[in-house]
Amino acid sequence: VQVGEDVLDRLQADREAELAITTSLRRAFPEIGFLGEEFGQQGSTDRRWIIDPIDGTKNFVRHIPMWAVLLALEEQGEITAGVVLNPVSGDLFWARRGDGAWANGRRLHVSDVATLPEAFLLHSSLSLLRPTPYWPGFVRLVDGTARTRGFGDYYGYGLVAEGQGEIYVEVDLKPWDVAPMKILIEEAGGRLTDLSGRPNIYDGSVLATNGRLHDEALRVLRPT
Repeated sequence: VQVGEDVLDRLQADREAELAITTSLRRAFPEIGFLGEEFGQQGSTDRRWIIDPIDGTKNFVRHIPMWAVLLALEEQGEITAGVVLNPVSGDLFWARRGDGAWANGRRLHVSDVATLPEAFLLHSSLSLLRPTPYWPGFVRLVDGTARTRGFGDYYGYGLVAEGQGEIYVEVDLKPWDVAPMKILIEEAGGRLTDLSGRPNIYDGSVLATNGRLHDEALRVLRPT
């Protein structure tokens, strides 16, 4: 019964949060459309806000304070701005094309680690990654890097952008999970693609790195 109640609470929280966000943004920017986790596409697709009202909903339900509100602006298919807010900790990440990436007033920079044996490898749920063709390559990355840490959702991207980790691998994603992360990583000097190396947010997979290790990580992950 408790599990069912938790799911209902999560769904209600997601929907109420997205409704509050879209209502405020529509009032300020009536010409811009929306793509959200709960209510889908609304209005313009040329310029639209991409919204994840609660990224890390399982953490939210279990009162683990690692979840965030994600918001990005997409213009003609390119992410031009992004915001990530953890309401529990108050941590605020944001980035805008050409203006850098920032967290709590500090400008972010990826690390200068240039070899896999020095790198920290971050990941989300292994149970989602294991059935994919990339699992053998991921195991090779585990063997070839200095440390692995299971910091999923928004937090793993933040660690890469802040230079505290070098490689983040995640699958089973929707565009609203990735949109603000792409510009955050890129404006911090890193690189974000899908696991085949394409710079888009619609494939369902992500490799985010400090840039220096991106091509090598792609090569190691590539299914044989």
